[in-house]
Amino acid sequence: MANQLRGNDLRKIGFPEGPVISRALDVLTQKNFRKMDKGSALALLKQIKDDPFKYVRDENWRPVAELLVPPPSRDVALNPKIKDYRRYGNDFIEDGARKQMDVAMQLPITLDGALMPDAHQGYGLPIGGVLAADNAVIPYGVGMDIGCRMALSVFELPATYLEQRRQELRKLLLHHTRFGNKEVFKKVNQDDPIFERPEFREIAVARHKLDSAVKQLGSSGSGNHFVEFGVVDLTDPANDLKLPVGQYLGVLSHSGSRGLGAAIAQHYTKVAMAKCPLPPEARHLAWLSLDSQEGQEYWAAMNLAGDYASACHHDIHRRISQALGEKPLAQVENHHNFAWKEVLANGRTAIVHRKGATPAGEGVLGIIPGSMTAPGFIVRGRGEPDSLSSASHGAGRRLSRTQAKTQISAGQLQRELRDHGVELFGGGLDEAPAAYKDIRQVMAHQRELVDVLGSFTPKIVRMDGA
Repeated sequence: MANQLRGNDLRKIGFPEGPVISRALDVLTQKNFRKMDKGSALALLKQIKDDPFKYVRDENWRPVAELLVPPPSRDVALNPKIKDYRRYGNDFIEDGARKQMDVAMQLPITLDGALMPDAHQGYGLPIGGVLAADNAVIPYGVGMDIGCRMALSVFELPATYLEQRRQELRKLLLHHTRFGNKEVFKKVNQDDPIFERPEFREIAVARHKLDSAVKQLGSSGSGNHFVEFGVVDLTDPANDLKLPVGQYLGVLSHSGSRGLGAAIAQHYTKVAMAKCPLPPEARHLAWLSLDSQEGQEYWAAMNLAGDYASACHHDIHRRISQALGEKPLAQVENHHNFAWKEVLANGRTAIVHRKGATPAGEGVLGIIPGSMTAPGFIVRGRGEPDSLSSASHGAGRRLSRTQAKTQISAGQLQRELRDHGVELFGGGLDEAPAAYKDIRQVMAHQRELVDVLGSFTPKIVRMDGA
């Protein structure tokens, strides 16, 4: 029987010394393999040892296969020359973000790129980085929170409703939102069409996260994720929302694909790094060819995660709309941390990665938030080729989370909130308005990228930790 195997049996078939032996023996104790005879078990283990890449997506054997993947023998070389790319608000962008983008522009798959004015240093691509690649997708260039997005609902209620019903809205927001890893709704819509998607059955990492994805539907993450009531002020008569200029009650949400997206990003980044070894400064930019099985699988999983993030926002806005007893007059939704197949200005098809950048194709609507006390802006894209039809996804950080916690006091945050008439539930000093760039300066640096149709000013804000 398989559970009679010992470490020496694995060494005899070529298993290396180390934790991989005990990990393999642990897997053989699982229910699926207990009745397997010793010869069959050894034959299977030899197959895994000889071709670990074949098993890195296997639900049972992935931990063993990942330990058996050989270290890269040679790095894929970067191009010696940095391709030219447009930087919007260059003096407004920290050196770390520019250096990260420079490395991305040396990848042999890179066709074009741009850096948005909210850019700051991240992992792989900088936040605010846009990269067009040739028939390849970079899992870490998309990011951990796949398909993170903004969603705005505009209601047929005057802005004065906020002050007249502030206590009611406060309770509504706390009751109908969930944040972080511990909060979920007791009743979720298990019949949401997203859970019928075949990718949840066909892709191992998605299948493994299905139960938690069901539980987390309609919830938001931590960090800079939020749901907030505020004032929508439409200023452009030709605003595409088909609404008169004026002020309305609005709900704005920002969150992503929860644990599902993170698991997909982690898994396929490991696969990409094993298949595409790069120098240390570029290792997180490892890519998968879309002609490969792994690339096609990641592409399908990425789109699933993006659609799941959208389903979460729809659930959030449905719950709040029902509690208000109002149907939205209009909604705006746009996402970042994603890759799109698009045609560039020169006619070439490319995979366009937007890491913390908003699609801004001609006529495309979006919302670019400021901070919990600064307005966000409802925008219409202008399709600027130099920006790869992109714009910023927010104000962008001025201080890192660590810097914000040490440089901003609780008293400063409370005064800022009070001066702007904002109530905050949850959140922390790392999300204080002073940690962010001035959104008006950011917008000034991208006038050629988007037209402003109106604004959204937060008034009651819910974040993780309330």
